Amino acid sequence: MTEEDTGTRTDRADSATPNRRRGVLLFLRDLLVIFVVAVLVSFLIKTFLIRSFFIPSQSMEETLVKDDRIIVNQLVPDVTPLERGDVVVFRDPGGWLPARVEVDQPPLVAAVDWFLAFVGLAAPDSNDHLVKRLIGLPGDHVVCCNALGQMSVNDVPLDEPYIALPPGETKASRDDFDVVVPDDSLWVMGDNRNNSKDSRYNGETPLEGFVPIENVVGRAFVVSWPVDHWAWLGNYPEVFDGVDEAGEEAGD
Repeated sequence: MTEEDTGTRTDRADSATPNRRRGVLLFLRDLLVIFVVAVLVSFLIKTFLIRSFFIPSQSMEETLVKDDRIIVNQLVPDVTPLERGDVVVFRDPGGWLPARVEVDQPPLVAAVDWFLAFVGLAAPDSNDHLVKRLIGLPGDHVVCCNALGQMSVNDVPLDEPYIALPPGETKASRDDFDVVVPDDSLWVMGDNRNNSKDSRYNGETPLEGFVPIENVVGRAFVVSWPVDHWAWLGNYPEVFDGVDEAGEEAGD
């Protein structure tokens, strides 16, 4: 082997080292760009389209079970209108929930929770929200119960397949009520009718049990976790057939 061959091989090895280093740096840069883009996309989706909540209570059983995770469409109600039967997530209108005690977390755990919440993979504010089924829209006359134990909206009796009642119980509500929903407000109830502190039992709060539409975060449309609870969440339009027409006739 000549000195010329040896020098050429050394030169190639020397030039390969910075090329490899440059390739690694480019790879790491691309990974960082992908990560940042993914975080931004997740943030935008969580902020404007969908986000996740967990169920903190038993008030929506058997439709939703405590600790289920749900995906919420945040285009409702700003883009897509609310409908009777929707399972809605809303901020506490005031006085519905007990005061929450803040729990101190180690800084690292708090940082991880903040990041997961930022990208929509966690919902630390679930305990500040409620999940109920929308029964009455603004102007609706909601009454319970008739001789058959049914609730009615605008004098149309409802046959509600989604409610859970104790064995032997037939009334759609343990307590009778008769309300007209104010403008820009909603009447909501839990599917677990005898174990739900909903509009019926918040009459002493400032808004008398009604939920401002502006407090609605969105409509839950799927149970995402655990896997064996996965299900689409419908709003049972057949239950409310004729309610709109009856309301229009009453307003004439």
